[in-house]
Amino acid sequence: MKFIATNELGRLSRWLRILGFDTVYQRKYNIGSLIITALREDRFILTRKKTKIGDLEKRTLILKSEKLEEQIKEVIEKLNLKIDRDEMFTRCTICNSKLIEVEKEKISSLIPPYVYKTQEKFYFCNNCNKAYWQGSHWGNVSNALKKLGVI
Repeated sequence: MKFIATNELGRLSRWLRILGFDTVYQRKYNIGSLIITALREDRFILTRKKTKIGDLEKRTLILKSEKLEEQIKEVIEKLNLKIDRDEMFTRCTICNSKLIEVEKEKISSLIPPYVYKTQEKFYFCNNCNKAYWQGSHWGNVSNALKKLGVI
């Protein structure tokens, strides 16, 4: 499932990307452009605004909570999403692009020295030139999802 999230759901967008879901974040939008993007790219709309979406009501989830943890749980439960651990951490949290596995020598200038010495697997976003690796945040994400009862 692919998503388009409105401007008040920036943190949720990042988390959905961490979970491997293709999630576009619309900082500035009007309803018309939101609907066109959702239809053109076959995306489900996530918002907190009680806006009239028209024919896309069945493809729209208006989230109730302001709290990130509750938003994550609400999206997963109401849309019956399955978390695929193999898809987690496969998207850039900033731009939503798919990450590619890369040899650390090719991106050594982007990696702190300690991480370079202690890690072997690295991923790279070709769009925003950001490097990723399996740090402690991977375990933190899993623990947070377990605490929420979604994995």
